[in-house]
Formats: sequence, structure tokens, C-alpha cells
Amino acid sequence: MHYEGNIIRPPSEANSILLQITVGCSRNKCTFCGAYKGERFRIKPDSIIMDDIAFAANFCRRQRRVFLCDGDALIIPQKRLLNILLEIEKRLPWVTRVGIYANAKSLKMKTLDELKTLKAHGFGIVYLGLETGDDVTLKKINKGATSETMILMGKKAKAAGIKLSITVLLGIAGKTRSKIHARETGRVLSAIDPEYIGALSLMLIPGTPLYKDYLSGDFTLLEPDEMLHELKNMIGATKLSKGLFHANHASNYLPIKARLPKDKEATLNLIDEALAGKIALKPEYLRAF
Repeated sequence: MHYEGNIIRPPSEANSILLQITVGCSRNKCTFCGAYKGERFRIKPDSIIMDDIAFAANFCRRQRRVFLCDGDALIIPQKRLLNILLEIEKRLPWVTRVGIYANAKSLKMKTLDELKTLKAHGFGIVYLGLETGDDVTLKKINKGATSETMILMGKKAKAAGIKLSITVLLGIAGKTRSKIHARETGRVLSAIDPEYIGALSLMLIPGTPLYKDYLSGDFTLLEPDEMLHELKNMIGATKLSKGLFHANHASNYLPIKARLPKDKEATLNLIDEALAGKIALKPEYLRAF
């Protein structure tokens, strides 16, 4: 397989065939992210992509899923992206699902019918980084979309029949807007009603604009107990018809896996026990990206 730069995939795609069709991120402006700094976004040549699919056809016959890397591969024009899916269908007929990262811009560029066509040819799940539902914080972290746009694009993916996994960031609003961030994120998640939600805890990356704000005192990182209060408020404000809320990423202080709404009260009680010191939190040296 032909890989360039940093290859990043969701935890749930650990056992998938990682097919890199773009390098970097089409936006690459979020203040908290250092994943693709210095990396110029580009779509890889079709010849390389097709060679990698041929490689997978010979050597990746046990994997049942494919994940299309990198940071926002959905930005690829429809015709080229559809050709990639058709080649996967042809050469990897045992694959049951293709996943991809997306942002509001790339979802906006695809019509509903185009998304339905992608779905018909293997597209099973889209991973969308919401980070926060608070418009003030969205603007401050340079996310490039409002909460209303996030809601519309999330609903669009669901209307196409594609499962949606949304990532949110605990601590991204700092101390002053923590409660607002939690409440507004719950509002947006409730409006979209995704199948999966993954809550990560902010870890500052040296060299990023947010890290510079931290050093200058313009941004204050939440303490572990404040992160838990924020998580509790966020879950409390989130109403799903039937969704899985994960907070078991390596960055989190308290692993949580809850089916909402069924496990909501039990999860809130678990957080209360952790806040009361009855459950040990993950030490700093074990936290990771």
C-alpha cells in the first residue's frame, strides 16, 4: 500500500483496510488540530489508488471494511469518488462497508442524490467532526461552519441512508463557556440524532494556535473534574432516539459507553461517582491521542 504523511483513522476502523485517497485535510485551519500542519492537501493519482485496491484484493482478504483516508476524502469530486467505490465493489466483493471522514463543506458540495448513489455503492458511514455546538466556540476554533450548517449536513447524510458518527471535544470551549458548550453541543446532537457519538478530551498540541493561546493565558484548560462536569452536562442535554455515546477514547479520564436513551441515567450516576472520588480516573501519563 502506498502511504504518505500521517495516516489517521477512527478507532472503530482499526481492523479496516486503510485506503489513502487524499493526503492531508482540505481545510486544515482548525486551531486545535496539528495532524496535518505543513501538509499540502491533494488528491492522490487514480493510478496509485487503483494499484492499492489491487494490492488489497490480493493481501487483505480477511478485512470486511474499507476506510478512505485522509482528513476529508469526501471532498473528492463525485465522479472520481464513485469510480473508486466501483473499483472496490469489483475487486473487493467481500467488503461490507466503506467509511470516510467528512466536514460540513464536503457534505454541502454533494447533493442528496449523489450521497444516495455513494450509499448504493458501499458507503456505509461518515465520520463528522462537530467538536462543539456552540457557535461562538465554532468561530473561535475556526471550524468553518455554524451549528445550523452542521445540523443540516448531518441530517443530509442521514437522509441518504448513511450512518453518522460525530466527534465532540470536551474542554474545547475553555472554562468560561464550558456549560454553554455542553448545552449547545447536546442541542445539535439531539437535532441530528446520529447513530454514534464519540467524545474526546482536549489535549493541547504544541505549535497549534490553541496551544499558543494557552501559553499566553488566553485559553484555560479544564481540570479533570471540570471535564467530567462538562461531559455530564452534555449527556444530560443530549436526546437521541437510539444512539451510542462513546467517551472511551485514550484521551478521556473516565471510559464511558452508553446506549441513549436507555443508559442515560446510569451513565450520569457513574459520572457522579467518579466526581465523588469513588471511581479512579485515568492518570495523565496514560492519556494519549
